[in-house]
Amino acid sequence: MTSFVAACVQMRTGTNPLKNLDVCEALIKEAAAQGAVYVQTPEMTNVLETSRKAQLAASSFEADDPFLQRLCALARELNIWMHIGSLAIHLEGEKLANRGYMISPQGKIIAHYDKIHMFDVDLPNGESWRESESYSAGAVSPVVDFGFAKLGMAICYDIRQPAIFRGQAHAGAQVLTGPAAFTKQTGEAHWHVLQRARAIENGAFVVSAAQGGTHEDGRQTYGHSVMVDPWGHVIAELDHDEPGVLVAELDLAQVDEARRRIPAIKNARDFTVTSVSLEGEVVS
Repeated sequence: MTSFVAACVQMRTGTNPLKNLDVCEALIKEAAAQGAVYVQTPEMTNVLETSRKAQLAASSFEADDPFLQRLCALARELNIWMHIGSLAIHLEGEKLANRGYMISPQGKIIAHYDKIHMFDVDLPNGESWRESESYSAGAVSPVVDFGFAKLGMAICYDIRQPAIFRGQAHAGAQVLTGPAAFTKQTGEAHWHVLQRARAIENGAFVVSAAQGGTHEDGRQTYGHSVMVDPWGHVIAELDHDEPGVLVAELDLAQVDEARRRIPAIKNARDFTVTSVSLEGEVVS
């Protein structure tokens, strides 16, 4: 198989996980009906709560999480690869994991990924976010082999950290991912250029399902789920912030062609960065 059909599920996740699950399941079924064999949901598919206490109360431990159990069963029913962009998963010690899952067509969890880079920022419009207060950061970046494609897992704010994606490309990833809950402000400014840059740098497809619109907890997210080809062209986009499904065919031959044209990965070299003083002395 040199090509396959991929889908992004765009959501407006609310505060009730079971209601979100019903919406998510219907959209995944719609994607599968359009021929998708790989379906990706956005970051925080199960619940979005601004309050740390409320987010903890609405989240489950992995072994008991109804979202995870139902989507494993759905992947098996639909015979698809299911990429849960992330779930808020309860950990011991009153912390959460922002955890993505890759589920096989047999309904088995093949890999999981805990978001590495925490969104700790103060934005010009007064928004302030401190993910590190609620979430425990990960440290491992997986590349999953489907048999017909290799795919790297990442989440949202990771898209601003090129080293993850270059490392995944070195490990053979042909498809890079960035399921997200980008704020409206940062999305309007940077969403498209970041997706395209990661694709161009690595000669890889980038597939990113997004949250969109005004959520029950009051936050606003950008939407615009997108797929970018290895030459940096946007090949599919939901040009809005409403819930929906985005479907496109990914031709993996384009990865080989892009990397043949511009062998940036092959040409990369190790180097050392030094600091030089006004007097010309090497400081470090």
